[in-house]
Amino acid sequence: MSETQRIALTVNGVRHEKDVEPRLLLADFLRETLGLTGTHLGCEHGVCGACTVLLNGDSVRSCLTFAAQLDGAEIETVESLGRVDQLNDLQQAFREHGALQCGFCTPGMLMTSIDLLNKYPLASDAEIREGLSGNLCRCTGYQHIVDALRAVVKARNGGAT
Repeated sequence: MSETQRIALTVNGVRHEKDVEPRLLLADFLRETLGLTGTHLGCEHGVCGACTVLLNGDSVRSCLTFAAQLDGAEIETVESLGRVDQLNDLQQAFREHGALQCGFCTPGMLMTSIDLLNKYPLASDAEIREGLSGNLCRCTGYQHIVDALRAVVKARNGGAT
């Protein structure tokens, strides 16, 4: 019989109190316990970035983070960004620039991009590429993703890059 730990955390603005097993990963907690399946599991070793979410404003790999560590934490997943009928500016840019194809890496790319947009000026494509270097995509060749991020930076800066 495994012991559980009671945690209280906020996910996408909604407070949850749950009993979790000590070894339950955040990715599994989000997907299986809360039914938030937008967070994808790829490598399950923290290498591909598909499971990236924001933890207290910082991007983290949810496949490497135990839910039991997160009492009092604030988590944002891709579901927090927008809806199908009302995309946020980053989602819209991904759509307009063809920055997604199969969609598997997209949640992690979006959440990493949100973190980058919140913290860095992203003054060059090289900075964008470096910021995204921990996320793997097999479909787009990355240029479309860089173009989408560049468009958001430009729009948020009033047209200046």
